Amino acid sequence: MSGGPIRASRVGWRSVARAQLRRDLALVWARRGDALQPLLFALMTASLFPLALGAEPGKLAPLAAGVLWVCVLLSGLLGLDALFRSDTEDGGLEQMLLSPAPLALLVGMRVLVHWLTTALPLLLVAPLLASMLQLPMTLLPILMASLALGTPLLSLIGAVVAALTVGVKRSGILLPLLALPLYVPVLVFGAGSVAAAAEGYDALGALMLLAGALVLALVLAPLAAAAALRIAHT
Repeated sequence: MSGGPIRASRVGWRSVARAQLRRDLALVWARRGDALQPLLFALMTASLFPLALGAEPGKLAPLAAGVLWVCVLLSGLLGLDALFRSDTEDGGLEQMLLSPAPLALLVGMRVLVHWLTTALPLLLVAPLLASMLQLPMTLLPILMASLALGTPLLSLIGAVVAALTVGVKRSGILLPLLALPLYVPVLVFGAGSVAAAAEGYDALGALMLLAGALVLALVLAPLAAAAALRIAHT
């Protein structure tokens, strides 16, 4: 007899999560000019390296993976401050707290939207940027795998930091200062996997570490961000 209410509550949670996802995507579409800023920032930053270093064969290739990873990392920081701040200003956070769905689930939907609108477009243009930076095409699958594993991890870590600073007015430089040290291991293993493959070593170890960290973050990051939002609301 107890299975019915539990199943009903789970169905209710899923409907609330889907509604949250649709609402966040609609808000992003309404401000699609702002949503394009991370992609444009990454494109402009990556295009400066050939201009600064020259386009001689072999000069850009050793730096290509690191340059792409730094561009992705920095562009992801652009939208972090607004991840939860608007909810605290317009009462959306109170609605999330009163929702029948767990707050961690709603946070997970918000992180998913952040990844879809900031990291996914960069993944789609990564082959073009890699070609522009003269990355050997044999290394492109390793680069794409590292970005596919690392960018969701960056979004999850960033969500925790954004939730911790959401109660601070004009957090400005504080959020990047807190997030960048946590991003460094992801950057090291992400770019390091491509560097290892370029030198003939096995890149699977670095990719497996990224995958393990991603699984851990998928479980813990929404819970930590939800706890930080509850503290900020009190």
